[in-house]
Amino acid sequence: MKEIDHKMANSNSSRRNFLRNGGLVGAGLMFAPGYIFGEQGFGFAPAGTLVKPAVTDKLSAGDRAAMKDYVGKKLDLSYENRVLAQSVDELVEPFKHRTETRMWQTEFWGKWFTSAVLAYRYRPEPKLKKVLDSAVQGLLSTQTEDGYIGNYKKENRLEQWDIWGRKYCLLGLLDYYDLTNDKTSLRAAVKLADHLIKEINDKDGIIVNKGNYRGMAASSVLEPIVRLYSRTGDKKYLSFAETIVKQWETEAGPKLISKAAENVGERFPKPKSWYSWEQGQKAYEMMSCYEGLLELYRLTGKADFKEAVEKTWQNIKDTEINIAGSGASEEMWFGGKKLQTGPVAHFQETCVTATWIKLNHQLLRLSGAAKYADEIERSYYNSLLGSLSADAAGWAKYTPLAGQRLPGSGQCGMSLNCCDASGPRGQFTLPLTTVMSMDNGLSVNFYVEGSYELKTPKGKKVTLIQNTNYPVSGSIHITLALGRSEEMTLRLRIPEWSKMSKVTVNNKEVSDIMPGKYLEIKREWTSNDVVALELDMRGRVELQGGDQKFAAISRGPIVLARDSRLKGPHLSTVNKPVTTKDGYVDLKRVTHANDDNLWMTYSAMFIPESYAEAAANPIEITLVDYASAGNGKEKSTFAVWLPQLYSGRNI
Repeated sequence: MKEIDHKMANSNSSRRNFLRNGGLVGAGLMFAPGYIFGEQGFGFAPAGTLVKPAVTDKLSAGDRAAMKDYVGKKLDLSYENRVLAQSVDELVEPFKHRTETRMWQTEFWGKWFTSAVLAYRYRPEPKLKKVLDSAVQGLLSTQTEDGYIGNYKKENRLEQWDIWGRKYCLLGLLDYYDLTNDKTSLRAAVKLADHLIKEINDKDGIIVNKGNYRGMAASSVLEPIVRLYSRTGDKKYLSFAETIVKQWETEAGPKLISKAAENVGERFPKPKSWYSWEQGQKAYEMMSCYEGLLELYRLTGKADFKEAVEKTWQNIKDTEINIAGSGASEEMWFGGKKLQTGPVAHFQETCVTATWIKLNHQLLRLSGAAKYADEIERSYYNSLLGSLSADAAGWAKYTPLAGQRLPGSGQCGMSLNCCDASGPRGQFTLPLTTVMSMDNGLSVNFYVEGSYELKTPKGKKVTLIQNTNYPVSGSIHITLALGRSEEMTLRLRIPEWSKMSKVTVNNKEVSDIMPGKYLEIKREWTSNDVVALELDMRGRVELQGGDQKFAAISRGPIVLARDSRLKGPHLSTVNKPVTTKDGYVDLKRVTHANDDNLWMTYSAMFIPESYAEAAANPIEITLVDYASAGNGKEKSTFAVWLPQLYSGRNI
């Protein structure tokens, strides 16, 4: 400490004042390693948390899930063709060569690995466990004696994507520890974190001036650092985490708390260099930081942390998230909600979609509020599954609302890109969060054919079974398999778009159903009880734009699109949807041989543009679910937003 203090005394006064107020030294982070290795191994309790959170989640994940129908099939395809098919050796190879100066290869291991852990929790098969073990062993074989895991040259450490890559290694190692109680992985995570803290302290004590995007990429390490604190109890990690947040509000920082009420696409001036440190609108990295802030809120209970995330979430939803449930142009927030009807460059990066789902998942766990589940469902069925290839072997980097589905390419000299690694992280969040436990019962957040094992409030095993082909139909039947009857509350999410819903318990209708809320049914439940839901699947028209309007049609959580493979005039023609008196669209199911990745197709009536004195007769046009649009063996073009005629009478 004396040597360090001597160095600091020789620094300029402004830097000294900064470090006193917000730097890592001021936070007391230059500690010697706080753990002793001995014959009994590393001094930790079994996997789990050692620090009692100040705030507990309203919802906790289920124990097991077995999903069927469309969603289950896509999960199984992704499990086999993406997660298991990934070469672990390719992911580990970059760590063996510490020659990098600016690329991000090291994130791929952590993104894929955290996806694979989620997949394993869903389907705990030995073949995947063997792959996970090999991946950890391969990564740890590259860790240096001082704790570094990465591929950057020594003189370029802490620059560009170096800390970001270390973050993903920490997340993967902590996930493995939580899964297996393997102390080796936790020791490695401790060494990696301690080395990072030391390097930052030795440099200047500042994290927000490292890497890209106003320090958001680097300081998103907040999430695993908070998790490391909760699993070790070492307060230096809590101190580091709090210092990161404090540095966000310094002159150089991204102002993630003080600017929480501002539009995320306008928080900083447009930079001269789009992908650079001065860019403050980077969507994915911003949300990653807020995920970490929620983890810190759970441990500290500091209300301003949660409020910052909630305000930002609301702003993202109001100004950025499009009809398909995602956003960002060229990876940045840009006020895209009002611009979604036109062609947008590099729209809806899959990493943004997956992280939006993950952020909503964090907020759903914490609050139990239906609006977060609504957003997850919209994103999952549309933008996320829309970026997945038909065989689930690959993920598109970007997914437009009109045009073509185009595959991404490899990055950093590797065969995969960031979205190939990150897409399954969004996809595999669903199984164990479809039905979750509460202190007083069960919460049904999503409706997917399958069975779900959980614990009752009394700690008894319960299996909740859903019989449904939702969202093809709005009919859901739920039964409980209980050893003994038990009084508890069963919560059912009523989607915001379902304006006419019906729920019965043992054929007796339930009242007080509100769209966008959970219906709570408290009673003594037995294995003979049957809950039935009928959700409102009428076609809805949404108009977007100023004087020049565009129309889009949705059904349930599904956005529909025109596709050049299907019946109807050319996509460039103008057609007005025919609506009922109450403003809905009559949709008729159209069956197709499912040999070209067509999940759901419907016909609707439209009035085409006409140059005759009288209006043209309505014509039939076929629509398809957005995830299938343009996503078949046959190359096709598609469009969600359909142009509507402008009339001077509207002036």
